[in-house]
Amino acid sequence: MITAAQTRTDGSSVRIGALAPLTRPGWVEAGQQLLSGMELAVRDVNDAGGVDGRPLELVVRDTAADPQRAVAAVDELAQLGVAALAGEYHSVVARAAAARADAVGLPYLCSSAVLDALTEEPTDRVARLCPAQSHGWRIYADFLLGAGHSRVAVAAQPSVYWTTGARLLREYLAPHGCTVTELDMSELTPAAVCDELVAHRATALLLLVGHPEPAVPLVRSVRRDPRLAEIMIGAPAGQPEFAEWAELLGDDGTAIPFLRYLPEHLTSLGARVEKMLRERLGQTPSFVAFEGYDTIAVLADVLRTHGTDRARPAEAWPHVAVDGTRGRIEFSRAAGISVWQWAWPPVQVVDRDPANPGRLRILHAG
Repeated sequence: MITAAQTRTDGSSVRIGALAPLTRPGWVEAGQQLLSGMELAVRDVNDAGGVDGRPLELVVRDTAADPQRAVAAVDELAQLGVAALAGEYHSVVARAAAARADAVGLPYLCSSAVLDALTEEPTDRVARLCPAQSHGWRIYADFLLGAGHSRVAVAAQPSVYWTTGARLLREYLAPHGCTVTELDMSELTPAAVCDELVAHRATALLLLVGHPEPAVPLVRSVRRDPRLAEIMIGAPAGQPEFAEWAELLGDDGTAIPFLRYLPEHLTSLGARVEKMLRERLGQTPSFVAFEGYDTIAVLADVLRTHGTDRARPAEAWPHVAVDGTRGRIEFSRAAGISVWQWAWPPVQVVDRDPANPGRLRILHAG
């Protein structure tokens, strides 16, 4: 869909294609937060005069967490003449979109997908705002070590994202004498997971699974097992970030550390954006909404300074210097990363406060 507030029919607008999971099985709340941030940024850009006097316009496509649907959307958006591509939350979907955008020559700024191998080969057409998985999850591993966990269990579903996460944790924790036991959630019930945790004397269980299934029933099962009263549940992928988590789990969803990409204090722009997002969303905005806003802020700057021809924005990434909601955004070639990367956005390990599930506590920062 094209958002009504930004629709023009005279062909004078500068169009950006926006990808987000807006229906199941996509993580709809994440998609809504991402899109809200992008829409707010478009409004701010247009209030400030647009791109060289032309209004910015979002052309939104729902990926529904489907890589093939994302590829088809990229082809459609390219045919519609968008100047650049933005967004997406799910890593596997973003990887498919990035590959197709690169193939058709469409600049793409990925908002939220962290998988290191966003493209198979290095490319100048794709850049990323969120940190690579290897960076964020190593910070999470540092948190685990600092908290004294030496026997970690990982409940994982089959997926390149979850498999990569488990490998990263094992590679980082093993040299410190920590054992990492993988539990295959395609074969185990929540009750069977509890038995495995007891058998392995695990001190921490990490949820490398989808939300709400099977994450929610697994958390409930562990919380209700008296044998596991002392175990820590963790969710490095950030499932507890969104309001739906607290609504479904209540007190059971607290004290579950997860990664989020916010600084301790937002920039002055970030503080203003937070207030406006809170009004739009009717709730505290997640870091994903700020990623959406920053994505459009960067693309607007790129289109102003380097022009709207598709070949030009791809040349702009190494010259970007934009004050975003979470800090100054600049791109570089990070080791082992095939795309232009903001190295690095702020990273925190936080949890929901048991005394107030609506409040997030900062446990560790990297």
